[in-house]
Amino acid sequence: MRAPLSWLREFVDLPDDVGVVRDALDDLGLVVEGLDHVGEGLDHVVVVEVREIHPIEGADKIRRVLVDAGGDEPVEVVCGAWNFEVGDRVPLARVGAVLPGGFEIARRSMRGVTSNGMLCSSSELGLSGDHRGLMVLDPERATTPGEELRDALGLAPDTVFDLSVGANRPDAWSIRGVARDLAIRFERPLRDVTRRTPSAGEPTSVLAAAVIEAPELCGRLTVSVLRGVRVGPSPAWIARRLELAGMRPISNVVDASNMVMLELGQPTHPYDLDRVAGATLRVRRARPGETLETLDGVVRTLAQPGRGLGDTGEDVVIADGEDRVIGLAGIMGGADTEINDATTTVLLEAAHFDPMTIARSVKRHGLRSEASTRFERGVDPERALEAVGRFVALLAESCPDLEWAAAPLDVRGEVTPPSRVVLRPGEVTRQLGTEIDDDVARRLLEGLGFATETVEDGIAVTAPASRPDVRTGAAGRADVVEEVARLYGYRRLARRTPSWPTPGGMTERQVLRRRVRDALVGRGVLEAWTATLVSESHVRRTHPDARLIRVTNPLAEDEAVLRTSLIPGLLDAWARNVARGTGDVRLAELGVVFTHPDDAPGRTTRGGEGGLATLALPRETEHLTVVLGQRGDDARTAVALWRVLADRLRLEDVVVRAAVPPVGWHPTRSADLVDRASGALVGRVGEADPDVVTPLLGPAPASRVGLLEIDVDVLSDPVRTRRRPDGVVVPSRFPSASIDLAFVTPDGVPAADVAHALRGASDVVERVELFDVYRGVGIASGERSLAYGVRLSAPDRTLSEGDVTRAREALIAAGERLGARLR
Repeated sequence: MRAPLSWLREFVDLPDDVGVVRDALDDLGLVVEGLDHVGEGLDHVVVVEVREIHPIEGADKIRRVLVDAGGDEPVEVVCGAWNFEVGDRVPLARVGAVLPGGFEIARRSMRGVTSNGMLCSSSELGLSGDHRGLMVLDPERATTPGEELRDALGLAPDTVFDLSVGANRPDAWSIRGVARDLAIRFERPLRDVTRRTPSAGEPTSVLAAAVIEAPELCGRLTVSVLRGVRVGPSPAWIARRLELAGMRPISNVVDASNMVMLELGQPTHPYDLDRVAGATLRVRRARPGETLETLDGVVRTLAQPGRGLGDTGEDVVIADGEDRVIGLAGIMGGADTEINDATTTVLLEAAHFDPMTIARSVKRHGLRSEASTRFERGVDPERALEAVGRFVALLAESCPDLEWAAAPLDVRGEVTPPSRVVLRPGEVTRQLGTEIDDDVARRLLEGLGFATETVEDGIAVTAPASRPDVRTGAAGRADVVEEVARLYGYRRLARRTPSWPTPGGMTERQVLRRRVRDALVGRGVLEAWTATLVSESHVRRTHPDARLIRVTNPLAEDEAVLRTSLIPGLLDAWARNVARGTGDVRLAELGVVFTHPDDAPGRTTRGGEGGLATLALPRETEHLTVVLGQRGDDARTAVALWRVLADRLRLEDVVVRAAVPPVGWHPTRSADLVDRASGALVGRVGEADPDVVTPLLGPAPASRVGLLEIDVDVLSDPVRTRRRPDGVVVPSRFPSASIDLAFVTPDGVPAADVAHALRGASDVVERVELFDVYRGVGIASGERSLAYGVRLSAPDRTLSEGDVTRAREALIAAGERLGARLR
């Protein structure tokens, strides 16, 4: 928001030093992003009258112009603008002038024509942002060729602050709001602006009508009738202020509306009463399919389906006496009732609309205006008629016969009542860590319009209607304390280093991720990132029957669905590397995948005091997925990598189990990873299905790709996956003994289960390894021989022959309990 210093000084006396004002604004949270010094650099810029305009041979973008600069002879200038004609008066920067920004004007020759200066736009003179053509002076303004432009326009040097106003400061989206903060900071009185009051004649109810059909969308509607209007240019000082604030003057009626909005923060909208059927303004919901041509010339279809979370597609509109839509409420009026040169009677609307409805309509229609920016943040509903009084005072300067009809219409809808909180004694000091007397806090708050009163348990603070951002309860108390801190001055608060009784450190989940990453890096795996939002075909590669989780406002059609697996994205990344000749890579990603709430128990969130309905959310699960695409990688490589990870993470007993793999995995070279004790599915290991890999490679030769997928949520749960305690296992210093045992087992008995049973058979078993699997002569169908190497040792002695014999017998017994027999 642009705030001219001269305009702020209309409300409050400010220090002469601009730097002091700038620092105060920064400290108040109204961050100054830029300073524009206007009215400077206008030396040797004069008013000239255009006498002749001639084309230049061989040039179609510039013309030769002769102007009267007050001398005996006309001045020849070359100009590229086309928005002026003979008789217009425009500014000329003479040769030697230095314009704002340090641009020096020199005599130049173009296409054989000498340019003795430069005809200037408002932007080039630093007077506004309008650079669309020359600055053509108002013909009704008394100017003389050769007169200094500064004198002709009454331009005094000024400073414009470019402020960044937060969304939680709706009261500061106006010059008065900014001036109020400064008045409190500098402890100076805040002045008000001049207003007019309605006449004592015929009441407005005889001339017009106002109706609110959607009270929850419109908290207040005021309608005034203004007669004796004569549309024309605004007084110079009004036009000047609008230009400094970044708005282009249009006409006295429109300019008065814009100035009131910028000055007081209350948007108003003037309608040509003769073009409003029944002289009636009706606020209602738009009906699906209704259309409106807005002032920007675009025909808009209203009440279309919502495009964002919580968007119901509602638009609030202004309709006339025939129920025809004539305005998109709070955003932009319709072209049919626009003010024009023939307008003599104005129907003026000043209202309060529901901020969220306006915000959603702005986003849905892609139509933002200065008015909507303020309505989105919250307009003070109690200031509507004050704004009308200021509008009438401004318009009266150019319309001396203006009459404001008596008793303006004022219809009320539903408005959220102001928040009220109670600050306990000393609460401001406790929260800010600086001694601030309660009386000082009350004075600061009352300066902003907060009402305070002493109650039994502290100070009751009621927020003004201009501060809908202030909440209730503990959050509201924090909001109020923040206002005290801001007005008191953040720089005056004592600086303290926060202390914390617990030293910082990583969580168990963070330690787990770090160990996983370290182990993968050690095996030559590169960490990758793939997109969370993908296409439907992307999801169908691994989850053909899954319910899709679509976002309502995707940036692109191929980024409209939340991913259900990391595998497709990593395979795509690997295939792109193959296509570019760098496919000899291993890729891994730690990321979140999503499951539709109807397919898995989901989390929910509830709207608190706002009363929002319970919303089922997709289930989010963190996965580790590894694609092993180096030459020679396959399922065996993936199993070996899993064993490295299991050892690094000290997993107690997660085993590889045969299972029917899901889509995307090799049908015969994949298996599940299961925790033996809890039965939890930890992940999956194996190879990618060739039917998935081959289409990605194109003409490249087919290749096996190892896959490892781990559910990190399960892996980090101590109930579902057990771990060995951290620490070093000291090997026995006594000699060990080794024996080999071969068991004939049914095919349905996993080899890992037999190994697990052997490890627990005796306390002297140090290690069990499967070294051979045999099917063939001597082994019945449906069975196979499993040969294990067992290492025995004791930490405190050398094993005797009897110890080894007893251990061997225990091992055989353990195998037999699983249905295995010694071969």
